[in-house]
Amino acid sequence: MIMSGLPLQTVEVAAHYDDLDSFYREIWGEHVHHGFWHSDAETAEEATHHLITEVAAQAQVQPGDRICDVGCGYGGTARTLVREHGAEVTALTISEAQYRYALSLEPDSTNPIYLLRDWLTNGLEPASFDSVIAIESSEHMADLQAFFAEVARVLKPGGRFVVCAWLSREAPRFWERRFLLEPICREGRLRGIGSASEYQQLARDAGLVPVGFQDVSGRVKRTWSICAGRVVQGLLQNQSYWQFMFHGPSSNKIFALTVIRIWLAYQFGCMRYGILTALKPGVGGARCPTEPPTPASRRGVDSGSCPEPENHSASARFSP
Repeated sequence: MIMSGLPLQTVEVAAHYDDLDSFYREIWGEHVHHGFWHSDAETAEEATHHLITEVAAQAQVQPGDRICDVGCGYGGTARTLVREHGAEVTALTISEAQYRYALSLEPDSTNPIYLLRDWLTNGLEPASFDSVIAIESSEHMADLQAFFAEVARVLKPGGRFVVCAWLSREAPRFWERRFLLEPICREGRLRGIGSASEYQQLARDAGLVPVGFQDVSGRVKRTWSICAGRVVQGLLQNQSYWQFMFHGPSSNKIFALTVIRIWLAYQFGCMRYGILTALKPGVGGARCPTEPPTPASRRGVDSGSCPEPENHSASARFSP
């Protein structure tokens, strides 16, 4: 596990997103997560939607499913799951700016339900969700073991968990840790960056059964060249960028440098991006990942008997 070297408080993570609220939305839009490209011809907006589609496929979302979105950002993923998949979504964020923005779009919404709440003290009912998803939020958790334990607690037996995570390669070089990965953790308010094998072990320790892992680094890393270009464009065209970067008091302005570090970390291959799918054992709402998503197989499967998908383990070769 690559650690930031500094203690992490939840309030600091919230302040990071509150402070950079307008910049996140101007640079990347309402989906505060990577894009997932199928081809170079696709736009960033199309690519961010593709990632949601992939998560929904791994979670095997069907109409009426109860989904918990952990670290929902501005609620873009939650709204997509409601609109395109007919899910019932509860979405949590610790950022007041993100929470207010989501509510401003749908002030009377009862689906999704937006909660301004820390996942580690979420107070949700046990065994109440068909799926839990976490897109790039686990890295901010002060306690990863508790993060996975809460997932296992709120999932129904047979429920599915899909986590998209910033990861490191299994054995990063000293200089990669020292000059790229550790500073990314500190500057991005991340507790740490784990490896694929560490995430799978954390899932097992929480009583979950990993059934799929994809290293999709090669399909998401374009996110950061686009972000870097938009930051430069903002500095050239928008006085508020200059004011914030060079005259403002915010400690979060260092994140402009972090964007370059992340881009370099992907180029050198020491930063990876993984999608882990795991099941909560028991009879319930999960299918083995090799089965077609038919309504007849949606219920009554003993998820503990599902085999590991071929070539998706932590030891599988990373994509370029």
